[in-house]
Amino acid sequence: MKNTEMLAAARKCLYTPVLSDTLDSLGMHQQVLPPGVRPLEDTMMLCGWARVGLYMPIYHDDETVNVYEKELELIDSLQPDEVPVLICHGNSGIAPWGELLSTRAQYLQAGGCLTDGSVRDVRRIRELRFPVFAGGISPLDTKFRGKLMWFDVPGRIGGVAVKSGDLVFGDVDGVVIIPQHAVDETMEKAMEKVQGEDLVRERLEGGESLQAMFEQHGIL
Repeated sequence: MKNTEMLAAARKCLYTPVLSDTLDSLGMHQQVLPPGVRPLEDTMMLCGWARVGLYMPIYHDDETVNVYEKELELIDSLQPDEVPVLICHGNSGIAPWGELLSTRAQYLQAGGCLTDGSVRDVRRIRELRFPVFAGGISPLDTKFRGKLMWFDVPGRIGGVAVKSGDLVFGDVDGVVIIPQHAVDETMEKAMEKVQGEDLVRERLEGGESLQAMFEQHGIL
């Protein structure tokens, strides 16, 4: 069972730099998404379990295409703390996420939304306070332009692998993907690093030098 207490502790105590450093220490050096994927507001935090969906470009729409079929199926199936990860392969010319999907996902207690495509209805999503991280902002619908073809299959964003069940964590500094098999160890070591950084911060505020703190604690 996915640990809601762990997610609550992560939202309260963790931030992406400490998670990135922790993943580096565990030998996982390609877990941070490209810097162009940004929160709609700097105060937004994204934390939850990935549900991956893959889009492909299209150039027409008729009764045979049914652009929204898989998209609606994915969103309606979200469980609490899950995060739809909508992979558009860097195509910011479509906005697979907007206000109405946010409203439905928020009702289902989803953890937010992540896409390397664009997002629209930004003002209303901000009013909802629903965490959305996207590669851009655009009014362009997916209709005539893109279609969700598969979900709960492996994908990549900017070379970073992501699978359904991985932990997605995002804040103003960026987004990290923590592989499902490494979540427990990463969380434990990240919490330890936060405690170490808190100690170093306190010592620095008391006048200690950076060099002395690094020699003693190995933390910067």
